Amino acid sequence: MNRYISSRNRNDIVTAHQAIIKGLSNDGGLYTIENITAHIDPSEVLHLSYQQTAEKILSAMLDDFTEDEMHACVTGAYDEKFDTAEIVPLKQIQEGWLMELWHGPTCAFKDIALTILPHLLTTSIHKDDKKEIISILTATSGDTGKAALEGFKNVPGTAITVFYPEVGVSSIQKKQMATTTGRNVDVIAVKGNFDDCQRMIKQATSDPLVLSSLDGVSISSANSINVGRLMPQIVYYYTSYAKLVESGAVACGDPVNFVVPTGNFGDILAGYFAKLLGLPVNRLICASNTNNVLTDFLNTGTYSIHRTFTPTISPSMDILISSNLERLLFMASGYDDDFVSEMMKNLQKKGSYSVPKEIMAKITATFAGCWTDEDTCRKTIHDLFENEHVLIDPHTAVALAAKKKYEQETGDHTPSVILSTASPYKFTHDVLACIAGEDMADDFAAMERLHALSGVKIPPSLAALKDMDVRFTRSIEIEDGMQVIADRMKEVGNVHD
Repeated sequence: MNRYISSRNRNDIVTAHQAIIKGLSNDGGLYTIENITAHIDPSEVLHLSYQQTAEKILSAMLDDFTEDEMHACVTGAYDEKFDTAEIVPLKQIQEGWLMELWHGPTCAFKDIALTILPHLLTTSIHKDDKKEIISILTATSGDTGKAALEGFKNVPGTAITVFYPEVGVSSIQKKQMATTTGRNVDVIAVKGNFDDCQRMIKQATSDPLVLSSLDGVSISSANSINVGRLMPQIVYYYTSYAKLVESGAVACGDPVNFVVPTGNFGDILAGYFAKLLGLPVNRLICASNTNNVLTDFLNTGTYSIHRTFTPTISPSMDILISSNLERLLFMASGYDDDFVSEMMKNLQKKGSYSVPKEIMAKITATFAGCWTDEDTCRKTIHDLFENEHVLIDPHTAVALAAKKKYEQETGDHTPSVILSTASPYKFTHDVLACIAGEDMADDFAAMERLHALSGVKIPPSLAALKDMDVRFTRSIEIEDGMQVIADRMKEVGNVHD
């Protein structure tokens, strides 16, 4: 059976379902699979449905779930909530292929994992016969929040609280969260950035004030620090590769590059797990926006947050502290928990750390980094629509621009799949400005205008936001975070008494 160990204490050992329940280890480390012993050749998933592929891959990684349990989780997640039976379609463009990850209920790639995480979590709770309420604390830079809220609303035995930066998410993302229905949900804006929100969530797991408030309640997370959120993301790398083979674009076994717009390093790390499982991944290209801390790290071996934080038109990537990079350091160092602990202490105390060359060589054998400025991002959106009549959101544009830059710098023209992470209608104001030069303050008027210009259907869930009532308007200071979380934990416990 797979063992999951803490990146800061390899003697903290749990099974997959236990890691899903806990989310974060007691020492603040991230549970990481100790060894990937399974091997799934891409030929094994040819002509399978998304659901069949998901069952095969997730059963290999989360192997303490029974066959029946995993089947129920997968079929409960990937159903009519998605607007296509493919779940994740692949669209060919001149530069390669767009992996469209935004056909779920909240129109972003987070739906792929956050539709199944509640099923995995509730199954895990039943396996352990836990009586405590699982309180999900989630930080979001825009898309995770709504996807997690939608996934966990009214799920028995759970409550969810989402924290998002008051300035920095799109107005559509903000309204998606603020209008969420459900008895067990709460949404709170923070006067800070995503890193501040994420820091609060991690601190809460060991803060004395919060811990003293946990009467009949235990804390978990829906961020990609939770393996139940991370592992489902492996699936779409396999299904997209299978589509390339089935269409004759590549021969089975031929290598492929994947270009991933990422801020917290979870989506791209799932691609690395896919490679370790047996998918012929050549390079994972980490695409950053102006907040290019990951590109700098991959190019220099030094991770430093001593830089200006810049709000961009790709806000879900406006992150300076990338949590899942810790897992990669753990694996690349041979599961050296002392090394990882030292790096994380340096990041906390000094704001930076540097990784030895031999470890960086292991990382850069697979990963490359490129970043895109705002003007290039805008031009990429404009040019793709102008030349091919294809609409993309700013995060996808960052990845497409990074792909071009990577090829220019390296001469590597391996077939490339670009992960398209959100519907362009989630960022209507900026996308419309890019393709038509029109600045419309009203997002819903901009939606109609963008639809008229492009003919691309507006997702019904986004169109419906216009007439939905706002439920959540609360905003807090960063320093009040632990008290707010403690109060929320008491409220969750009281409600379920």
